[in-house]
Amino acid sequence: MEKSADHHKTSHACSGGAATEKWEEVSTAFRTAETMLRLAPVGLCLAALVITLKDSQNNEFGSVSYSNLSAFWYLVHANGICAGYSLLSAAIAAMPGSSSTMPRVWTFFCLDQILTYVVLAAGAVSTEVLYLAYKGDNAITWSDACSSFGSFCHRATASVIITFVVVCLYVILSLISSYKLFTRFDPPAIVDSNKNVEVSVFGN
Repeated sequence: MEKSADHHKTSHACSGGAATEKWEEVSTAFRTAETMLRLAPVGLCLAALVITLKDSQNNEFGSVSYSNLSAFWYLVHANGICAGYSLLSAAIAAMPGSSSTMPRVWTFFCLDQILTYVVLAAGAVSTEVLYLAYKGDNAITWSDACSSFGSFCHRATASVIITFVVVCLYVILSLISSYKLFTRFDPPAIVDSNKNVEVSVFGN
C-alpha cells in the first residue's frame, strides 16, 4: 500500500514537473515572438522617417518639401517616437520576467494603445493630404499637385504605406498587451439571490 502511494506521488511529481517545463517553453516562445514583433516597427518607422525627411523636389513649377506640410512634419515625429519606443519595449520584453509585474503590464498596455493611435493619426492625416495632392478639390478650384511634383508624391505615398503597416503591427501588439493585462483579473461573478451563492459568469 505504501509503495502504491509512493508511486502515485512520484508520478504526480513527474507530471507536474513536465507540465512546468512545457509552460516555461511556451512562455519563452511567446516572449521571443513578442520581442520580434516589437522590433519589427523599428526598421519600418526608420524607413518611413528617412523617406519623408529626404522627400523634396525642385522643378520649373517651384519647390516642395515635407517641411512645407504640417501633416508630413507630424508623420516624421510620430515615426521617430514609435521607433524609439519600439526599441525600448523590445529590450524590456526580451528580459525573462521583466513584463510580469503588474505596473509594467499596465505600462505596456497604456503605451501600446497610445502609440497605436498616434501612428494611426499620422497616417490618416498624411493620407488626406496626399488625396488632395493627387485629386485636388474642384469645389475650391484647388488643382492637383502630384501632376507637377510626381516624385514628391510617390515618396510620400511609400512613407504612408509603411506607416500603415506599422499601425497593423501595433494593433497586434495592443491585443497582446490587452490579453496579458486582463487575463490577470478574475471573471466577474453574479450572486444568485435565491440561494445567496456567488457564481462565476463563465461557470465553474
